[in-house]
Amino acid sequence: MTGANAGYRAAREAAAWIDRSQRARIEFTGDKAADTLNGLLTNDILALKPGAGCYAAALTAKGKIIADVRVFARDGSYLVDTSAAAGPGLLAMLKKYVNPRLATYRDVTAETGSIGVFGPHSASVVARSAGVAEADLVALGAFSHLKTALDDAVIDIARIPDLGGMGFELFSSQSAVATIAGRLGNAGAVPLSPDDADTMRVEAGRPLFGADMDENVLAQEAALDTLGAISFNKGCYTGQETVARVHFRGHVNRTLRGLRSGTPIDSGAELVVDGKPVGTVRSAAHSPTFGEIALAYVRREIETGASVTIRSATGQGKATVAALPFA
Repeated sequence: MTGANAGYRAAREAAAWIDRSQRARIEFTGDKAADTLNGLLTNDILALKPGAGCYAAALTAKGKIIADVRVFARDGSYLVDTSAAAGPGLLAMLKKYVNPRLATYRDVTAETGSIGVFGPHSASVVARSAGVAEADLVALGAFSHLKTALDDAVIDIARIPDLGGMGFELFSSQSAVATIAGRLGNAGAVPLSPDDADTMRVEAGRPLFGADMDENVLAQEAALDTLGAISFNKGCYTGQETVARVHFRGHVNRTLRGLRSGTPIDSGAELVVDGKPVGTVRSAAHSPTFGEIALAYVRREIETGASVTIRSATGQGKATVAALPFA
């Protein structure tokens, strides 16, 4: 595929790859690594067997988001992966709370890398590139993973829903990233640009730390509960009291929602209904499939399908509140 949005079209119709090595990766080891992570994160880490994984979050004591993470359970260790923007805050939390006598963590970002592969043909492309069975890849659940070898490199291949639809992430040593990318290209995958990947993220309704959530946002405001990042049956963890209170006794006043418009939407714009502010735009994108779309925090009383006014420095427009995901 060639031309504008070629990577986007490939990711929607065939397969596309993108280097995601800029994400932060932390390795946990030790007899109490699982217990330590279970006490820090919102999901049930103790339930993970080697080869399984989950989406989760690290919160402040008041239930606000420090980082959203992906956790991959390996034989004798856990790989915890988060966005580059969330990495420093997560590491600061670990430095404060992790007892080195019980668990050891190590920042392995510089020595490791990862490549995401997305699209309906991604399993076939990854299988041919890495020498594994396509059926084994298709059978993986979300965040589950398998290990293989490519030349002298060990690769962990995980099933991930990050951009919507079928997707995989290949974790390896940093020195193997270029080789893996070359093999993916030879197998038919097209490079996916960061801008197109971000558009697909918005279509998938998945918030990004630093753009859609930060330490001023509650976990349920960012819809982390609906994205499967929170267990309401596990033991205590930092921020649990607030999360449980919202879930069992109350609600949040605003939630992450979608917007659709006939004109471009500005990030940071204010949403207004009958002259009253009802929300704020966060990530915005031009989608080749859905047109002008955005993620926004919208007050809970504003129903899906409602029309809102968008006010920004560039002017005023209209949008319709939409359910997530768009795709």
